[in-house]
Amino acid sequence: MDLNKYLSGKTSLNDYVHRLNQNGASFQIHYWGVMPKHYDNQLHKHSFFEVCYVVEGEGTYIDDHCTYSLQENTLFLSRPEVLHQIKSEKGLSLLYVAFELIESESSESWIRIMETAKLCTEIILHDQYEMETALLWKSLLIQATKRNNEFFEEMLSTIASSLIISILQDFIPALNKSNHKHDPEQFSVLLIQAQLFIHDNLSNSLKLTEVAKHLHISGRHLSRIFVAELGVSFSKYVQDERIKKAIILLKKTNLSLKEIAEETGFMNVQYFTRVFTSMMRTSPGRFRSLFVDKNTTTYSEI
Repeated sequence: MDLNKYLSGKTSLNDYVHRLNQNGASFQIHYWGVMPKHYDNQLHKHSFFEVCYVVEGEGTYIDDHCTYSLQENTLFLSRPEVLHQIKSEKGLSLLYVAFELIESESSESWIRIMETAKLCTEIILHDQYEMETALLWKSLLIQATKRNNEFFEEMLSTIASSLIISILQDFIPALNKSNHKHDPEQFSVLLIQAQLFIHDNLSNSLKLTEVAKHLHISGRHLSRIFVAELGVSFSKYVQDERIKKAIILLKKTNLSLKEIAEETGFMNVQYFTRVFTSMMRTSPGRFRSLFVDKNTTTYSEI
């Protein structure tokens, strides 16, 4: 990767990406760096975090009197108030970013996370191949060169936020642990697909076996998904969705009850009226007249 191509991207990042807000954290970005050839610098320290990624080259990094080797695909972290220095005889091709948490605008959990980062002992990460953080960083630079994109600033902010989180995950193992007690069930995606199919095809019969066939699973499996995920049977869910749509049509259209029954998948207007009255405690016609004429009675949409 020739970093000379992305010097304009560095300028864009420093022009547009100064503050990032995500998941209760607010970060101040002090600067972004793209250095095609970085040689030696003086022993120094910062009041903030600085993270560097070696794109090409070899050198050494001195941190708190410890010396580490630098090579291609190395990510290293400079912590606040820790003396550090970079050395290289032939020059390093570097990407770097400096940032700190704005505590007054961040949650207590993020304050604790950043305090943990200050005590991080594994500050050098080597990878034979490009790590996810490096790919995000390069993607950010590519986007940063495209100032004419309609959503230029929004894309920079989104990718930059993901990059900072990815960097912190690399150096703080605790961030990689899920906050959930267990992983989501595999059928959660199937539930979403089933719900979308039902929503878009309410005028059809929507039998359990037909929807299951559309999703390439058994009817028994689909039935279990609805009970486990939503706590209701498949048939009850479909019926509720039919009534929800009927309520909208009664409120917002002049369709006849027969037409509404057809649109919502009821076999006839009599059955539609019976189900609607049972669930809403008033008939469809009465519901419509109260809503349109008086506009004072509030009905929940189930």
